Amino acid sequence: MIKPSHSSSFFLFGARGTGKSTFIKQQFLKGLAAQEIITIDLLLPETEDLYARNPERLKAEVLAQKDAKALKWVLIDEVQKVPRLLDVAHHLIETHKIKFILTGSSARKLKRGSANLLAGRAFVNALYPFCSFELGSGFDLEQALHWGTLPKITVLNNDQDRMQFLRAYALTYLKEEIQVEQLVRRLDPFRAFLEVAAQCNGTVLNFSSIARDVGAIDHKTVLSYFQILEDTHLGFLLSAYSRSVRKAQGTHPKFYFFDTGVKRALDQTLDVVLKPKTSAYGDAFEHWVILEAFRLNEIFMKDFKFSYFQGRDLEIDLVLSKPAGDVLIEIKSAARVDPSKVKRMASVVKDFPRSKGYYLSQDSTPQQIAGIRCLPWQTGLKEIFRLG
Repeated sequence: MIKPSHSSSFFLFGARGTGKSTFIKQQFLKGLAAQEIITIDLLLPETEDLYARNPERLKAEVLAQKDAKALKWVLIDEVQKVPRLLDVAHHLIETHKIKFILTGSSARKLKRGSANLLAGRAFVNALYPFCSFELGSGFDLEQALHWGTLPKITVLNNDQDRMQFLRAYALTYLKEEIQVEQLVRRLDPFRAFLEVAAQCNGTVLNFSSIARDVGAIDHKTVLSYFQILEDTHLGFLLSAYSRSVRKAQGTHPKFYFFDTGVKRALDQTLDVVLKPKTSAYGDAFEHWVILEAFRLNEIFMKDFKFSYFQGRDLEIDLVLSKPAGDVLIEIKSAARVDPSKVKRMASVVKDFPRSKGYYLSQDSTPQQIAGIRCLPWQTGLKEIFRLG
């Protein structure tokens, strides 16, 4: 679980449904009296309209409360809806030492408007669906692969409710994040794009091919659509590994949706049972482990750079890079390690200076083969990210 600073203003970004407001109100601000907090919920249309018309109202309210000497935090939910409030917040931080909590599900409007993330005067945090380590004994891999781990999913008791929630989530995203915020000119091509993008999850992207599948758009529009998904925290692009930044930018990336359940809702496969030893199950498992690594890297601020490696004969699913060296990770859903595949991986790893190789699977027995650490996937992630 993230641990935002109590001594500084901060942003908390995350996709809808990741529990930003719940985390702030029930955990971070727990124990504070009502007069110690000003809360502005911009999801309420009348509240959004009020501050959009008069952003300076925020300053007047905060200074009136500050005079009572009780105010500790100002919470603004979904701040991207009124970006001009950040100018007022910036002023109040600088001149009156007011501390702000600024949540948001989209950074796109902030980038377009006056927002510069307060020029470093507010830390930046992100909230994601639960990872397995947060759920502890309540974690179920098969459930996570099929339904994902959004907070709401983890408390629903039957598959029918889970299916209805995820389908509604996909529609809500289209309506409230894309249509209402006017992030695209035409909704129908974007709606078609979402399904195609979900089908392409974890594969090397060909923007021109996706444009043809969607129809009525070009490859530049496809790229802009993927950037919207990143800006609204619905997923992330994974670039191809290269020691040259220029060459890496010139290769085709992959894209991973932020949640396995949402991905399945978007490509309309929620009613398809994932069976072990099938390619669909293997793809879902790889997706899950990469999401786990991504979340752990963010939560524990490990600062790894993420990429994949495409060799002549073998692709490495995930490469974690730092100046000191690389960690190469191959992910397999099999219950038994295949030594021949590990040795093929080792032939690639040896060409990476100062590198380590990990083969993560569902085999419960740790092994060392040709210099590669073959570990149960959770054990391997704990070792890679030094979780103790």
